[in-house]
Amino acid sequence: MAKQGTRLQDIAAAANVSISTVSRALNDHPAINEKTKKHIWKLARERGYNFKPSMPALISGASSTIMIVIPRPQGRHGRISDPFFQELIGGVTEAARENSCNLLLSHLAPDSYEDLEQLMVANRTSGALFLGQSVLHEQFNRLSQTETRFVVWGAELSGQLYCSIGSDNERGGKRATSHLIRLGRKRIAFLGNTDAPEVLQRFQGYQAAHRVSGFEYDPALVRPAHFEIESAEAAVNKLLSSGVSFDGIFAASDLVALGASRALHRAGKSVPRDVSIVGYDNIQLSAYSQPSLTTISQDMEKAGRMLVSKLLGSEPGNRISSERLPTDLIVRESCGG
Repeated sequence: MAKQGTRLQDIAAAANVSISTVSRALNDHPAINEKTKKHIWKLARERGYNFKPSMPALISGASSTIMIVIPRPQGRHGRISDPFFQELIGGVTEAARENSCNLLLSHLAPDSYEDLEQLMVANRTSGALFLGQSVLHEQFNRLSQTETRFVVWGAELSGQLYCSIGSDNERGGKRATSHLIRLGRKRIAFLGNTDAPEVLQRFQGYQAAHRVSGFEYDPALVRPAHFEIESAEAAVNKLLSSGVSFDGIFAASDLVALGASRALHRAGKSVPRDVSIVGYDNIQLSAYSQPSLTTISQDMEKAGRMLVSKLLGSEPGNRISSERLPTDLIVRESCGG
């Protein structure tokens, strides 16, 4: 049975070596031979030694350790608590478990190249998964010149030199908007913060659907909204107070769609009778809202597997190819058809 509160002295006595040898072995020091290291690691695991996160993953029995980093969001707060990111982290966790990897969630929120560089230099993990590009596209490109141990969840952009995994945002946006058009909606609002690369691509899909349909969208119907319910409510309230008519909404995320629905309900509008709504993400909550939300789905389990496999397969000097996840339209009650 593993003992609690195991000290370096205890492991040294069991291994019949010095305390300094145990300390060096636990920090994977090259001065200690592999046979001695593995013997000390085994004794430490058996005795329940409290391994530090900075120690090599192999010591604790894991094949590797992956660090999850969430860059500082642009113009929004509480991103870690966003249900979408919770589900994405869940997908990564399952994939890491299948590959016998440990996971670390970094408290750092990089917002500059210097932050990214320092984070990669200082950590002793197998690599980092950045969940979101924020406004760091150029900084990630620069980092890729000297570092290959990272993969980004986000859009694939022109001139991109690093690996990103994400959905086909433009196709998803076009599919959502086309569905509303097929239902006979003529005045479709777009809610989202197009400063974010993924949201901009969803907006481009919104524009493409209008072009295919043969009519122009009204720029007055395009409103910024961060990935928060309250931000979406404020955007819809402004839209209603402006007097601009609309009968459909394509929201850049499910949280935005849920906020829009709540604002319309409070204003005495019926969803979907007065306004049809389509979201994006297919978070679990979307199926249980009232009315249930029509949305564009992203497969978070597959996303997690892709992110982890790309990172574990990275090799120095070799560029990892980006990949897009397919999107599906999930039709529920918020569209009325």
